[in-house]
Amino acid sequence: MCAFLSIAVQIAVLSQFDTTKDFFSAVRHVESRGRCDVVGDGGRAIGPYQIHHAYWKDSGVPGRWEQCRDRAYAERVMKAYWRRYCPKALKANDWQTLARVHNGGPAGHKRKQTEVYWKKVRVALASAQ
Repeated sequence: MCAFLSIAVQIAVLSQFDTTKDFFSAVRHVESRGRCDVVGDGGRAIGPYQIHHAYWKDSGVPGRWEQCRDRAYAERVMKAYWRRYCPKALKANDWQTLARVHNGGPAGHKRKQTEVYWKKVRVALASAQ
């Protein structure tokens, strides 16, 4: 019964976030605390969303990888990446799948190690209220 209640509470909390604005804010907080000048993963990830070169290239968004330091550009890259790898999740606002694919690549939503990342994003979403 407690597990069911816990899941019901999680669904209720997450259903409050029906805009990509809230979701992007949570991911940005987890990745960089909102800073655009962050370089991570040994110089392989940049910007407020910590986007790797391969991720950017897979997105197909015209421009340069260095533009991922710009929040709006990086969000376009993320949306294009999701349209390619998890379009149903993007259409359904499936924040868990989107977060886990962002963190773990095209099959990230299936990888156990991305569960911890999702929990961080979920906490950031909840604390936004």
